[in-house]
Amino acid sequence: QLEFINAYQLYFNPELVFRRFQLWRLLTNFCYFGPIGFNFFFNILFTYRYCRHLEEGSFRGRAADFLFMFLFGGTLMTLMALFVNIIFLGSALTIMLVYVWSRRNPFVRMNFFGLLNFNAPYLPWVLFAFSLLLGNSVIVDLMGIAVGHVYYFLEDIFPREQGGFKLLKTPRFLHWLFDDISNRDEPDVRPNAGNAEVPFGAGGFVWQ
Repeated sequence: QLEFINAYQLYFNPELVFRRFQLWRLLTNFCYFGPIGFNFFFNILFTYRYCRHLEEGSFRGRAADFLFMFLFGGTLMTLMALFVNIIFLGSALTIMLVYVWSRRNPFVRMNFFGLLNFNAPYLPWVLFAFSLLLGNSVIVDLMGIAVGHVYYFLEDIFPREQGGFKLLKTPRFLHWLFDDISNRDEPDVRPNAGNAEVPFGAGGFVWQ
């Protein structure tokens, strides 16, 4: 935003990544949300809020698993971006975080500008419809929802099915680097906020 660098140095370009070894683009394309405006603040707000809700909720004491979710989601989105014309994936990552949180808190009540009440699992689709009304690219939202669902299914659903097993395993070196020894055996907390209502307004989604 301060024009020290420009977006052309950040966007995802497979040719520049794999032929000219500009590997930073694999990361920086997730860090750009466009020029300052509604979409910029919307994405910053939602990324902050749902990172915080996940980190303090179902990933409490599990920093390595939290990072692995980002690595898994980012890798899958990058592979998908090879086949679609998307050069910035930050918004898709935000929607993925929202999707995972919403599925792990199915009974939380949401309020959209005081007009619409719904349970948290519908939140990604409400945001999808909102993006559609604003004329934004819905492919990015759909990508985030798809990747979020893949992660949620492999991490939360499939291991609990009959004959299921855990497919996503955080590498040991991430546990060694990021998890405090005293917290490594802490149980997986999946908070359920019951009927707590979360309103949407100028300040975004907040707990009550």
